[in-house]
Amino acid sequence: MANNVTNRFHQSLTRNALRSYLAEFMSTFFYVLAVVGSGMSARKLMPDATLNPATLVVVAIANAFALSSVLYTAWDISGGHVNPAITFAMAIGGHVSVPTALFYWVAQLIASVMACLVLRVILVGMHVPTYTIAEEMTGFGASVLEGFLTFVLVYTVYAARDPRRGPLSATGPVVIGLMAGANVLAAGPFSGGSMNPACAFGSAAIGGSFRNQAVYWVGPLLGAAVAGLLYDNVVFPVTATTGVSDGLTV
Repeated sequence: MANNVTNRFHQSLTRNALRSYLAEFMSTFFYVLAVVGSGMSARKLMPDATLNPATLVVVAIANAFALSSVLYTAWDISGGHVNPAITFAMAIGGHVSVPTALFYWVAQLIASVMACLVLRVILVGMHVPTYTIAEEMTGFGASVLEGFLTFVLVYTVYAARDPRRGPLSATGPVVIGLMAGANVLAAGPFSGGSMNPACAFGSAAIGGSFRNQAVYWVGPLLGAAVAGLLYDNVVFPVTATTGVSDGLTV
């Protein structure tokens, strides 16, 4: 047992593993920079961005474009998680080891904080926006909503990465990005449509407000885990008779 744990830890420190962590750092950095930056741009261009529907569209488009792009760049290196919730689902399903998942989390969280810090430093006088829930929502309700959104996103990730649906191509990242954008349009005014604990954490750390931060962790992590387990074990289980691999392991 101890040898198995040691071996897994050593496998998480190989050259390929370090490349994966760097890929996760870079992709998460650019993703958060685009998503949080789009919110700041909307505030700059629109007098009352909080009540302007165009703000929601801007952030949704930025989310879709940025996520599709960074997933494409990291797809064949780290698996293109860019999201602690996706990494959590992969770890629960046995696609990545626990040590590797923890290193992914560290890379993603540091990247998010660094991206928000860069925005805070270069955009003098502008406040880094944080994810908030609407007055009509309770913390529990917002967490459930974020959980459902992340469930759909992670389920899409599993489907897009499954080689049984055909060879991996640029279509996968595009589909995932479109789903993320659609989720932002659907839930942005209510819970913020984060679906990504790293993005919420980075903006909160630099924005200076961790209020309702649990909403953006509990819901997404549970939603992601359920989506991964459902896909692997119920909807498209890997059977021993067919010998088909799921192809999701990083």
